[in-house]
Amino acid sequence: MSGGRKVLLLTGASRRIGHATVKRFSDTGAWRIITCSRDAVPEECKRDPNWSHHITADLGNSLDLDRFVVEASALVDGALHALVNNAGVSPKSPSRERLGCLNGDLEAWREVFQLNFFVPLILSRAFSTPLAAAKGAIVNITSIAGHHVHPFAGSAYATSKAALSALTREMASDFARLCVRVNAVAPGEIRTAMLSPETPMLLPRIPLNRLGGPEDVAGTIFFLCSEDAAYITGTEISVNGGQHIY
Repeated sequence: MSGGRKVLLLTGASRRIGHATVKRFSDTGAWRIITCSRDAVPEECKRDPNWSHHITADLGNSLDLDRFVVEASALVDGALHALVNNAGVSPKSPSRERLGCLNGDLEAWREVFQLNFFVPLILSRAFSTPLAAAKGAIVNITSIAGHHVHPFAGSAYATSKAALSALTREMASDFARLCVRVNAVAPGEIRTAMLSPETPMLLPRIPLNRLGGPEDVAGTIFFLCSEDAAYITGTEISVNGGQHIY
C-alpha cells in the first residue's frame, strides 16, 4: 500500500456520482483509488494523482467481470479498505414509457439484475479477504425507487435495487464475522445521466425543494467508509432531500 494510504475500489466511476465520489476521497490525500467503468477515464480525471488505476470493463459481461477481479486483486495487494458498488443500469424505453411488469423484456430484466444485484454480491465475495484484512467497509448504491413506485424508473430497476437493499442487510450480518461493515446509500433525484427530462415535476414532492447533487451522495459514501461510521452496519441512508417521507 503506497505511503500507508487506504485503498478504495469503486465501480461505475466515469459518470457523475462515481466521479464525485472519487473526488471526495481524493481530496483527503489519504486514499489510493482504483476504479472501473465501461468507459475510459475522462482526461481531467487522469490528472488526479490519487486516481492510481482505472480498469475499463463491462461488469455485466462475465468475461470482463472475471478479468476485472483478477486485475483489481493484483492492484489491491492484500488490503482493501473500501468497496463501493456504484455501477448500475436503468433501461429506458424509446418512447419514455415506464418499463413495467407487463411491457418490459425479460432478457433486459436479467441484464439489470446481473449488474445491479449480482455484481455487487460477486465483487463483495471476491474481495472479502482483503476487506477483512483491512477491516474495511462495503457501500452498495441502491435507490429511492427500491422503496416506492417511481414514475420514471422501470420495474426491473426498482426491484433490483430493492433486492440490493435486502442483500445489504444480509451481507452486514454475514460480513460482520470478518469485521467488515456493509451499508447502502439510496439516492433520490440526483443530477445524473439517469434523470428523466420530466424529473423537475417531482420537486413539489421533495421537502428541500431541490434536486440533489452527486457531491451529496459522495459525501455520504465517504462518511460510511470513514472511522466516523465505525459502529454503523446494515444501514441504508436515504439521500433524497426528504422525498421518502411522503
